[in-house]
Amino acid sequence: MTKQYILNLETSKIELLHFSKEEYKSLTTDEQKSIRRAYMFAGSRSAWVSRSTKNHYSAISVAKQLGFTDGGKIGERLSYAEKVERQVEKAEARIDRYEKYADNAETRAKNLQKDINSMHGDIAFFTQPIIAGHAGSQRFARQREKMFDRYHKGFEEYRKSEYFRDKAETAEQTASMSKFKSRTYLSNRIEESNKIIREYERLIVRAEETQNEAFIETLLEKMEYEIEKLAYLHNKMDEIGGVQFNKDNLKAGYLVKIRGSWAVVVKANPKTVEVKYEVVPYTLKYAYAKIQEMKIPEGWTEKKKETAVNPFEVEDIVVRTAIYSDEIIKAFQVVKKTDKSVTIKEIFIENNIPQRNDFKIGSQERRTVKQDRNKNYVVNHDDWFLYKYNSAV
Repeated sequence: MTKQYILNLETSKIELLHFSKEEYKSLTTDEQKSIRRAYMFAGSRSAWVSRSTKNHYSAISVAKQLGFTDGGKIGERLSYAEKVERQVEKAEARIDRYEKYADNAETRAKNLQKDINSMHGDIAFFTQPIIAGHAGSQRFARQREKMFDRYHKGFEEYRKSEYFRDKAETAEQTASMSKFKSRTYLSNRIEESNKIIREYERLIVRAEETQNEAFIETLLEKMEYEIEKLAYLHNKMDEIGGVQFNKDNLKAGYLVKIRGSWAVVVKANPKTVEVKYEVVPYTLKYAYAKIQEMKIPEGWTEKKKETAVNPFEVEDIVVRTAIYSDEIIKAFQVVKKTDKSVTIKEIFIENNIPQRNDFKIGSQERRTVKQDRNKNYVVNHDDWFLYKYNSAV
């Protein structure tokens, strides 16, 4: 029977078909190690399944090296909400199982230690010396040693019971879906999901350029799943009241509590808040979802915003000239502007004249606007200043 590997859409894992334990045992030691690195044996499916759920490159490489061929896909892909529901069901089943394991281990511990515990108060049992060559004394020594050995094994069972109770507690957290009640967790996952979607969009554009239809189909499936996940996360965020704070309701000088400590707001950015703690000599940035509380200090007044001056306009040309002549070394054209910066792109120069709209190949650069020692407005460009080109073109 042909050995095949398949992608199970329901679990998002690679499975090795028609591969028995006997065949596994017949492999070389190195081959067995390579399988264990990429796969684990799932008793519920009686098959080797990949450890990976997203990037299956290693799992597929191992399968091909062992002579497996691509068997395609089986099952139906679960939505993100369905996967979460499945995780909750499994966690609930684990709670009962781990608690039973813990109870059994605790019972074994008590049974192993009951002999020694029953001797508490019998000083002779613990202090009686052993007489060399005396049969009764030697027999007592062996009996006492066995009791102590069982007593120490009891501690191992108690440790096992604590381990299983910790596992049960972790399973309870999963079953309660507590992480979906945390603004910080949801905010981080939403940001990750948006980043993944942007990456898929970029890859789809590249795949369309190369007309790689199979890759496009795979990317669209993954992107659909990620969009479903993003919608689910946003819904969970809405259920707990959404993100309470943002750049519209925070001002410089406000106090915010993050991770249990209060800090002063230095700047409210579109996605993050920049704060200063009293004991930290620099500012730190946090997502708005991490803010636990906010309060306005007594006597707080809003600082007047400084009027930013940026005299440069879109389509203006800025140049860098030689130190001891009027030769133009580099020329750029302004394509965007803000109150404090400009976005520029390099243009060609002919006969010492910048050529408007004749752009060189390359990316745009965002640069700050400042004043030189003579109070002239310039564009800061690495270790040089760019001045406005005033000659007619």
